[in-house]
Amino acid sequence: MLLLLFQAVSAIPSGAMLIYDPSGITIGFPRSILQDLQVNAPFTNFLIPGLFLMIFLGLLPLLIVYGLITKKNFKLMQTINLYKNYHWSWTFSYYLGILLVLWICMQLYFGIGFGMLHFWYALLGVLIVVATQWTSTKRDYYISDHSWE
Repeated sequence: MLLLLFQAVSAIPSGAMLIYDPSGITIGFPRSILQDLQVNAPFTNFLIPGLFLMIFLGLLPLLIVYGLITKKNFKLMQTINLYKNYHWSWTFSYYLGILLVLWICMQLYFGIGFGMLHFWYALLGVLIVVATQWTSTKRDYYISDHSWE
């Protein structure tokens, strides 16, 4: 849960700043990065990545943490849960770890450069996946009945 909270707390302000200033200058990106992006990426500014960062890597982890704590059933989330024997919040923790690693890989693919933040956030994604797969974690979120259906 702490890993997910850290992810949310770091992604929400960054995503908000990219939405507010899609040039990325406010967040400290050099002006040249947009020129490089126009060659490599499917977007010309950081609005779409900012929205993705804010929603999927910021707000979604908060929802997941809420689900992990309360174990509240959300039918929509359980419907798209591929692991039906586990609470949706467990599955979405797993999804989020994979998504974070893919997010970093896409940044590198589109030429955002490699820095220590890329390494640490890729590691964070891997740690989220590993923590999700711990036997004790899986046991806590295993569902023996499907009463929510």
